[in-house]
Amino acid sequence: MKKVFDINPLTDVMQRLREPGGCPWDREQDHRSIRQNFIEEVYEYLEAVDEGDFAGMREELGDVLMQVVFHCRMAQEAGRFDLQDVIDEVVAKLIRRHPHVYGTVEVEGSAQVLKNWDAIKKTEKQDRHSVLDGVTKDLPGLLRAHKLQHKAAKVGFDWDRPEDCWQKILEEMQEVQQARKQGQQEHLEEEIGDLLFAVVNYARQVGVNSEVAINRANNKFLRRFGYVEKKVDTSGKNWEGYKLEELDNLWNDAKRQGL
Repeated sequence: MKKVFDINPLTDVMQRLREPGGCPWDREQDHRSIRQNFIEEVYEYLEAVDEGDFAGMREELGDVLMQVVFHCRMAQEAGRFDLQDVIDEVVAKLIRRHPHVYGTVEVEGSAQVLKNWDAIKKTEKQDRHSVLDGVTKDLPGLLRAHKLQHKAAKVGFDWDRPEDCWQKILEEMQEVQQARKQGQQEHLEEEIGDLLFAVVNYARQVGVNSEVAINRANNKFLRRFGYVEKKVDTSGKNWEGYKLEELDNLWNDAKRQGL
């Protein structure tokens, strides 16, 4: 028997919060004021994914869904669109972009699926004139670099091999060192940016999303530093009482424990 999902309890709560007599904070918000909240909820969900925390994933997906309903409620109040419009539009898009499922098109694999997806998307986005159009400026830097490079690669503007990207990284590292010796901070910033861009390119070539990778690295640092911090706190000594070598040994302990 097909399970029926009911989103009405959530939409009802959001409507109540936004109505006169509801929550003062919720009533004061607009699309821009809670923009950062949406971003934070998505990253909290990704952290739960990285940690394999399914209970956390469930909770954070609820928070993401709440943000969607919140924005739809504000748009509905302004007479622009509502949640059903959003659902109908994405359903129509999915059906339109999967002609191999909902139509008569035949595909041999996922590569062809993606090729068809891009072709259909291009007919839908005829206002885009540059190959790089459609990559929003508000994306995190590493993710934006990845998407820009990915789009450029689709028209052949790409290194042939990951090894070529690695050589570029080595060149950029040398330029960073030269810029540092020159002592010009703005030039150093530019060269470090070029180095990061080259690293993203290498990661993309070997099938790694740099934004996901840096988030995993951040979370790993938090876990391991937390272990070090706990050891320092329980030792009776303060941070100044530790040499860097001793702290590094604690870090390696955390590493050996799989943190």
